[in-house]
Amino acid sequence: MGQTSKHKSGFVALVGRPNVGKSTLMNRLIGQKVAITSAKPQTTRNKISGIYTEDDMQVVFVDTPGIFKSHSDLDEYMDKASLSSLKDVDLVMFMVDAKEAGKGEEYVAGLLKDLDIPVFLVINKIDQVHPNDLLPIIDSYQAVGKFAEFLPISARQGNGVDDLLKTLKDYLPEGPQYYASDEVTDRPEYFVVAEMIREQILRLTDQEVPHSTAVWVDQMNQRINGKLQIDATIFVEKDGQKRIIIGQRGSMIKQIGMRSRKEIENLLGEKVNLKLWVKVRRDWRQDPSFLKSIGYDKKEL
Repeated sequence: MGQTSKHKSGFVALVGRPNVGKSTLMNRLIGQKVAITSAKPQTTRNKISGIYTEDDMQVVFVDTPGIFKSHSDLDEYMDKASLSSLKDVDLVMFMVDAKEAGKGEEYVAGLLKDLDIPVFLVINKIDQVHPNDLLPIIDSYQAVGKFAEFLPISARQGNGVDDLLKTLKDYLPEGPQYYASDEVTDRPEYFVVAEMIREQILRLTDQEVPHSTAVWVDQMNQRINGKLQIDATIFVEKDGQKRIIIGQRGSMIKQIGMRSRKEIENLLGEKVNLKLWVKVRRDWRQDPSFLKSIGYDKKEL
């Protein structure tokens, strides 16, 4: 009689500099969108867990804000969120961009050097470099860090992702299934909805506006004529930013609302009536009590 395979489970932190593709990888692994993506750096602000489940393995991937030098209370919160994700995990995946290796990566590699858990170097965007360039990239990282595995992937195209999962299974401890098979994130729906609205602001606006923007869902528990009613407030720091978000004759806010509503309906699987307001809250990124009130609470780290 053959041995039954043992169930593996564990928590895996996704760490790296801004804009290396951590959220894209997590969304691909989970099979649906749980983290927002954008070409702009600093897209992720909170730790967001995505849950991957198969018959004999469950992995809780913790997607973290990109690590960078902080300039405000919000920046400091984001760095602390990234580093605190290294507590209580079984493994770290340090993600880098195959096209860009530099001092920023050396800084993060240094932070990871003393961990007593396995650290994988995940080299993303390999579809954008020549295969002959991969070996020198791996050599350069061997010089600055201590890595259990070197895994070249393309999160966008899916290359190498199956190998990554197989390798993870080899390293994860035996353990129970922590979440139900149909759960894909540990975040409440209102949080993911607010992030989807913020994603459209990131995609549609320029310059300093995206990073001066926060979104808070005021209510999403009432249904009228079969439609879920969602009220959300977009906070900005300056009157000029409010004008940009609203746009000429409300054109920008209308576009943000339409695009967000489609994404939210796909996520929730039901029709939605989305109402958006824009408010100026000066220097909110430097205001600890306001940051806490909209979900960025350092005590939770």
